[in-house]
Amino acid sequence: MSRRQLTFNCRGAMLAGTLDTAPSATGLLIVSGGNEVRSGAFASQAALAERIAAAGFPVLRFDRRGIGDSEGENATFTASAPDIAAALRAFRAHVPTLRGVVAFGNCDAASALMLAGGEGCDALVLANPWTFEPETETTEAAIEAPPQMTPQRIRAHYLRRLADPRAWLRLLGGKVKVSALAASLKDAAAPDAPPTGLAHDMAAGLARFAGAATILIAERDRTAQAFLDHWDKSDPRLRRCPEASHSFVEPQARIWLLGQLLAALRSVA
Repeated sequence: MSRRQLTFNCRGAMLAGTLDTAPSATGLLIVSGGNEVRSGAFASQAALAERIAAAGFPVLRFDRRGIGDSEGENATFTASAPDIAAALRAFRAHVPTLRGVVAFGNCDAASALMLAGGEGCDALVLANPWTFEPETETTEAAIEAPPQMTPQRIRAHYLRRLADPRAWLRLLGGKVKVSALAASLKDAAAPDAPPTGLAHDMAAGLARFAGAATILIAERDRTAQAFLDHWDKSDPRLRRCPEASHSFVEPQARIWLLGQLLAALRSVA
């Protein structure tokens, strides 16, 4: 097992990638979310790649056009299908024994894979897909407090608060701004928000995919909860990780994510 840097072409731009080698004929393609470089948030993706390779599966990570060490213009995740396709070609070229590929993306990387219909992949692992419209920038701040919370999400928030004795103590103690509470309750009473155009396109893209797909939900993540507002909650492909935040940084969440990825890889191998 070793790690090496590589470059490959995508529509005239040179993209940078990192390959963790391993003997299996099934590999993992990690697609970075947001405007993160291929190491991912706080280098978690680099550490994840190392663990996956140690389990026997090669891993390719890359920077899409205009991000990190890659050339070109950043056209956002909605136009990254060519970048993903180029990364798949590079993966197969640098690992000639590769027979199957599982692609993993978190946040808008999951959305990108869905929009691309998972083309060229044998299985998808999609975590906390981003369903806010493209003009909403996918930044770390937006992930922590996404804009335009839906009425169903506001209602779910207040149902949880009603079950929390500390929330009642804050209200009775005058520590809650009544005008802000009234405005939130008014928003909660609004009709459910219809699916966004992006969510519709993501669903259509995933419907074109013939392979197996797993959708991971970090239960403490607002982006994931917003996704569920636009998705069939009885979908058997959903997997929920209690107490996990957006990037699965908690120790138990990291173990859970690793297990989900290994299960997907072994199902293809």
